[in-house]
Amino acid sequence: MCNHMRFHISEVRKVMPEDSFYFSILRNPVTMMESSFSYYKYIPAFSKVSTLDQFLQDPWSHYNASLPNNHYAKNLLMFDFGFNNNEKDERHLNLSIALIAKNFNLILISAYFDESMILLKNTLCWSLDDVVSFKLNSRNNKTKHQLSLETMEKIKEWNSLDWKLYLYFNRTFWRKIDESMGREKMQDEVKKLRDRRSQLMKICLQEGGAVDPSQVKDTSFKPFQYGAAEIQGYNLNPHLDDRTKTWCQRLITPELQYTASLYDKQFPDMVLKASVQNKTKQTHSQTWKASKAMMRQRRNLNHQGAENQNLRHSVYRKRGSKRTAQTNLPNMT
Repeated sequence: MCNHMRFHISEVRKVMPEDSFYFSILRNPVTMMESSFSYYKYIPAFSKVSTLDQFLQDPWSHYNASLPNNHYAKNLLMFDFGFNNNEKDERHLNLSIALIAKNFNLILISAYFDESMILLKNTLCWSLDDVVSFKLNSRNNKTKHQLSLETMEKIKEWNSLDWKLYLYFNRTFWRKIDESMGREKMQDEVKKLRDRRSQLMKICLQEGGAVDPSQVKDTSFKPFQYGAAEIQGYNLNPHLDDRTKTWCQRLITPELQYTASLYDKQFPDMVLKASVQNKTKQTHSQTWKASKAMMRQRRNLNHQGAENQNLRHSVYRKRGSKRTAQTNLPNMT
């Protein structure tokens, strides 16, 4: 199971096997807050301020926990793990951390993404190519903002639950590395991963790296754009053999398109049913459009007949004591 979700262990266990391996990844709450302000600019908490600093001057005057989507503005990590992101009791935080540590086999850190992938690879006995990736959902530099030290401290204070949560699991992350492989070996494996990524980027990408959304040539690989952020994408090298192209496409496919592809594979019967329904709808739509076109053509001809008796005339003939009228029009199919 891999998707956007608010974690609820009892619900997840209803559909996952007992021996499932649970892992997650945390982002530094400081950089996450800067990103959230850009990406979720139009949620109620952020919509009436122009800058993040303006929000942080008096956040409680803008933040209302009861309004929809405002959880993006405060302690988002706690919220995503299924806990109360507005709780102030220190015991609540300690209990939350203990439950996360109990339920999850591994907590990774996004600021050390390559190290995280190596740790995940070694834990699950995967290969290097199982964890090689291109950076997705990345904003261009125009929508990124440098934070002052004062702003950083305000973010930590506003998201105090997330900050303490992050510090705790950042320590456990490095402890796992030290206990399992050591930092020197980790550096060697990270270098191999980065070399492999560079090699694949040269093979797969036309520009050798990410481009702004307006420059993505194949719209099926264009990332979803939301808020004030500009999410970058990639263009494939046009001279790839079919096998390499398929592999490269998987590396550049944005999350929504990839999710849709996985959904199609997971639920083929539903996809087939939807396909049949769409074809039926298209047939009905085409029939309706053709019918409307015929009706318009008839109306046009009738209108023209008022001016041109050669197109429309009435012939009367006796049938007993009654008279019937026949309208002669060109044959239409």
